Amino acid sequence: MAITIIIADDQTLMRDGLQTIVQLEDDMNVLATAENGLEAYELVGLHQPNLILMDIRMPIMDGIECTRRIRQDYPNTLVLVLTTFAEDDYIVDALVNGACGFLLKDMPGDKLLQAIRDAMKGELMMSAPIASKLAARISSLSAKDKRPNKSSAAAQAGKQLNGVRFTEREKTVVALMMEGMTNREIAGKLFMSEGTVKNYISTIYDKIGTNDRTQAVLLLKGMTDI
Repeated sequence: MAITIIIADDQTLMRDGLQTIVQLEDDMNVLATAENGLEAYELVGLHQPNLILMDIRMPIMDGIECTRRIRQDYPNTLVLVLTTFAEDDYIVDALVNGACGFLLKDMPGDKLLQAIRDAMKGELMMSAPIASKLAARISSLSAKDKRPNKSSAAAQAGKQLNGVRFTEREKTVVALMMEGMTNREIAGKLFMSEGTVKNYISTIYDKIGTNDRTQAVLLLKGMTDI
């Protein structure tokens, strides 16, 4: 069955280009396109797609707010943020509001298509520059949380999980997850099957009380005694 997709971007050329790239794939189908966040939200309600490619800066309603509403009202639709901006606040806000990944628009078309497929498998998708910025940002927030005035909800929640204990192998998997690696990359790094990695990650999810990879990574980064 084809992956059903909606594309949201305020630039006509970008919308048309993405639609052309995606429509060439036998396992993907673009149901509609939107030029602002409100239109994107309404189209998701109408079509119930598997995934939406979401721009950040759009008129009427931006991609962050649209992502929040979609994940709240249509949780079966994944949101993959695709933007020209690798800014820290955008990255954190998009992921906290439920995006399953954050990719830069200058990535090759074949990489984007693979990212869509991997996102449908439950992978947290993130370009290398994005992963680096996110790690730096969360480290900064974690450092601030050691002060009396704590500001990071993710770190606060993570600290509540400090009683959770992981095996040495689970700790290794956790570390690679926090680096933004996919299950496939972790499997290659640790010389094990992708199925075995999924089993480890499932156990990790059970221990921290979530089955959402984005939330899991944020919680794990907030823990101080892994």
